[in-house]
Amino acid sequence: MARDGNDRKRLRPPKAYRNQDFLLSKEARTLRILAEYLEPESRFEHYRIEDTIVFFGSARAEPDGNGGPPALERYYAEAEELAFLMTEWSKNLGHPRHRFIVCSGGGPGIMEAANRGASRARGLSVGLGISLPFEQGINPYVSRELAFEFHYFFMRKFWFVYLSKALVAFPGGFGTFDELFEVLTLIQTQKATKPRPVILYGREFWTEVISWPRLVDWGVISPEDLDLYHVADSPQEAFERLTSELTRIHDLVPAPD
Repeated sequence: MARDGNDRKRLRPPKAYRNQDFLLSKEARTLRILAEYLEPESRFEHYRIEDTIVFFGSARAEPDGNGGPPALERYYAEAEELAFLMTEWSKNLGHPRHRFIVCSGGGPGIMEAANRGASRARGLSVGLGISLPFEQGINPYVSRELAFEFHYFFMRKFWFVYLSKALVAFPGGFGTFDELFEVLTLIQTQKATKPRPVILYGREFWTEVISWPRLVDWGVISPEDLDLYHVADSPQEAFERLTSELTRIHDLVPAPD
């Protein structure tokens, strides 16, 4: 005796937002990009992260004696110290609106040093990681609730810039240059409308690898573009520049004793 259609087993197809094959397909790229905007935005709002101090720099820097490039050893320690100073300063502001949170790319080297300094000051810090075949994930000093792993470089750079109130570029390679020049271009073209100090940390490195005045001589930038950044050569010098500029820009009043 033949069964009618009502006896057939009913299918349970996956909902579209649970269909992994679809979500990882080229057709869903827009959804993945949107997720890398909305998910970080949700976490930043939850933890009230509105103001970041971004640290750029080489992933190859190591503490003294750990086998990294010798020329970079001092910069690991100095990035850690500057992040420590900035985090302590921010915590002592007692300001109801502004909390200046250290933010890095979440990897090793200068990024790790910045997160380590913030952790030493018992402050939160952000790690905006990126999936790369030769990196080993987020460094252990990033606050767990503020650790991110991006697929798209441009979404990661959006979050670097969008929340930033200051940026510090330590010696680094292609990635550091990419991030630094993106920021300088946005400021120069007034696409980044909020004022933010940019520190080039390490006078020897930045004056040796880029002849900034020669860009003016060649006519490819204007003389006033040299004012878009400030060069610093010690944690204290960078700290004083950053805190004075942030105080001026945001009209900060120190917390009472």
